[in-house]
Amino acid sequence: MTRTHRWLAVGVLLAPLWLLAAWLLGDTAVPDGLELPPIDTDAVFGAGLVDDAADYEVFLYVAWFLEQAVRLGVLLLYARKGVRFARESAAGPIGTGVLLGMLGLGLAWLAGLPFTVARLWWDRRHEVSDVGYVEAIVGDWLALGATFVSISFAVLVVMFLARLIGDFWWIPGAAVFTGIVAFFVVVSPYLTTGADRLDDPALNASAERYEESQGVEGDIPVFVEEVSGETSEANAYATGLGPTRRIYLWDTLLDGRFDDDAEEMVLAHEIAHHSGGHLVETIWWFGLFALPSSYLLMLVTRRRGGMGAPEAVPLALFVTVTFYLALTPVQNLVSRRMEAEADWKALESTRDPDAMRRLMRGFAETSLGNPSPPGWAKVLFDTHPPLADRISMAEAWRVRSEPAGGAANAP
Repeated sequence: MTRTHRWLAVGVLLAPLWLLAAWLLGDTAVPDGLELPPIDTDAVFGAGLVDDAADYEVFLYVAWFLEQAVRLGVLLLYARKGVRFARESAAGPIGTGVLLGMLGLGLAWLAGLPFTVARLWWDRRHEVSDVGYVEAIVGDWLALGATFVSISFAVLVVMFLARLIGDFWWIPGAAVFTGIVAFFVVVSPYLTTGADRLDDPALNASAERYEESQGVEGDIPVFVEEVSGETSEANAYATGLGPTRRIYLWDTLLDGRFDDDAEEMVLAHEIAHHSGGHLVETIWWFGLFALPSSYLLMLVTRRRGGMGAPEAVPLALFVTVTFYLALTPVQNLVSRRMEAEADWKALESTRDPDAMRRLMRGFAETSLGNPSPPGWAKVLFDTHPPLADRISMAEAWRVRSEPAGGAANAP
């Protein structure tokens, strides 16, 4: 049996443990067997809005497929031709590997740039975004710089491990990748600019009440991020861990287009991400995906001398991007389960399914979101349950709660 065959056997033996870990992480507070009643999307959202949203998203779907094809094509070409750069470099093996990683990331960014501009043109045409083209290209240098640093650090560590312990590098390497993600989750609030503490006594009081009802220990600061000069979309998100926990509400959510109860529903939903430990789960899920990803890299790059050789870095970039692209449906499924759990916990906290209905209708109007996309689009693109499904969950919650508690929106 060759060494490659032995490693393949190891992968087969470890697969059941991986599946068990994935099953345990998939646990959710949403009741088992919850039946979602059908929703008439035309009646709830309006036939005109549904048609406009469907037409709007067709362009985005096509742009996404083209972008992935171009990016993979560029990285495949780099994987085949990038070896010559390794031969011409005088930076030493690890230094050359880091430079090749940075060059590959730059090529991937450039490959996607035309599609970024095209999507912005489409958003501006539909009055979803007000961002200028120059700002869109150069305005996110902080995030791009953080990505460059993290990728460079990952390449450096992996090459060091591969040169130190050989083919076994993939085990500690997966831990390094996961640690990088955990680091950015912790520090992400410090990378957010243009945000101030929420100055709304009523909404702050509601946050305290929902934190208590969901069993959150300590206060989670709520910030308002100013994005109204860039987009008309409304959004919110939870980030950070432990002392860096934060909730960010976009100022477009608080500009009067959503009523107070809908704003409270969003707040309860974001608190649920913290009370449900979703940020920690995200890190664990990434680690779970990083393990087979690192294992695959170890196998594929062995024919180029392994990850300790700089010649392997361009190939490693192509394999990694392809692997995670193929995992997109699974990652979206995991995200939708977390978002559904946050919706359920928000309904339990607010006891107001009507607010959920109004909120989803508002999201459709402000973001041109398709309330009920095709099944294939849901699998490939949706990190949240479709808006119609979220309203359906609110109705399912109403059915389950009314017999025991009377009025569903009772305090």
